[in-house]
Amino acid sequence: MTLVPQPNDLRPVIEADRAHVWHHLLQHKALETSDPRIIVEGKGLRVWDATGREFIDAVSGGVWTVNVGYGRASIADAVRDQLLRMNYFAQAAGSVPAARFAEALLGKMPGLSRVYFGNSGSEANEKVFKMVRQIAQRHHGGRKWKILYRERDYHGTTIGALASSGQPERAAMYGPYPDGFVMVPHCLEYRKQWDVENYGERAADAIEEVILREGPDSIGLLCLEPITAGGGVIVPPDGYWERVQEICRKYDILLHIDEVVCGLGRTGTWFGYQNFGIRPDFVTMAKGVASGYAAISCTVTTEAIFDLFKDASDPMAHFRDISTFGGCTAGPAAAIENMRIIEAEDLLGNCRVMGERLTANLAALKAKHAVIGDVRGKGLFQGAELVADRATKEPVDEKRAQRVVAEASARGVIIGMSNRSIPGFNNVICLAPALVATADEIDRITDAIDGALTAVFG
Repeated sequence: MTLVPQPNDLRPVIEADRAHVWHHLLQHKALETSDPRIIVEGKGLRVWDATGREFIDAVSGGVWTVNVGYGRASIADAVRDQLLRMNYFAQAAGSVPAARFAEALLGKMPGLSRVYFGNSGSEANEKVFKMVRQIAQRHHGGRKWKILYRERDYHGTTIGALASSGQPERAAMYGPYPDGFVMVPHCLEYRKQWDVENYGERAADAIEEVILREGPDSIGLLCLEPITAGGGVIVPPDGYWERVQEICRKYDILLHIDEVVCGLGRTGTWFGYQNFGIRPDFVTMAKGVASGYAAISCTVTTEAIFDLFKDASDPMAHFRDISTFGGCTAGPAAAIENMRIIEAEDLLGNCRVMGERLTANLAALKAKHAVIGDVRGKGLFQGAELVADRATKEPVDEKRAQRVVAEASARGVIIGMSNRSIPGFNNVICLAPALVATADEIDRITDAIDGALTAVFG
């Protein structure tokens, strides 16, 4: 681990942080006796903290965001130039970068034609829920208003988004939640709910069972991640997505794919759903859209959905919604350059090649360490589930998984884990390095995990 000299005045910054900043997802009691981590510089996959310590960031900014890596001057320049020209105007009017990015984005998404801009993944998903509820009122006589979501999936931090998230520990203590959000079973074959041969089809059939229980005329939307992210990096089994789409068509249910994590190259395709032949009615995205260089989210839909909100005779027909910072031009300006970099440097190709190396390395670790029960994922989005016993699949205690994360950090690599989400199953190591990762960096990541597992489990 190398050290980079840092300014001498960072001690006051650390103390100001400790005294005044309320961090995300952190129990601050620990900061009474230890310093907060402050990241001050980044380049490629490398970041440096306030002490000058260098780390390989194997989770793209901690939450799967910095897809093209740190230190991209061309994105910063694009944002600066745009902000000087025109920084903001409400999206009731258009902007040059928003129009250009929408056109470029939709060029990667056949069958979809409209983009609604916002500033976070939670907000993007809320927009879909509002659209569905409005469609129910105007076109279905108030019916088809319920929203189905999947156990273990996650769709955001706002109340509506949490109501649609299948992670009980994230939702705990923030209710009561609005009515009309109904959970369907997860599709993780490693933790089978049915002993059948065609598990993917059976897991999808479970969705139909919920639809029939609730009443098909009451269901307007099915909201799913293409690959479950924080709920354990779950790739749906073969046959799942084909059957899901059949069910949606059968009961006239709109299909919403939440690409906030998988979007913009994470799985080796532009979007995760494109690995499975899915034809969605809605796609939402945020994190990797601009790789964290500016805030932006997109709610993307079809012309058929868009047309349902066009009726000049009814003053209440249009989508009566606003996202204040959906009008900021920094997001689409950064997104245009982010997309250009992905194409120019063939980062989708690199993601696939380095993803294969990561898969092979994790498989080797599984062969070496009995604590790894399952390895799964796609591209540079992968996970390893830790178990106390392979035969029974008993999960390791969450605190021991946290020790693995800490030991990897001590070895100069920042990794993630499913965290206070699903009671008893916060036991999955999560990896999502930037799409610029090299073979050496992939090896260093898995070497650090190897050492961490040895340190914690022997």
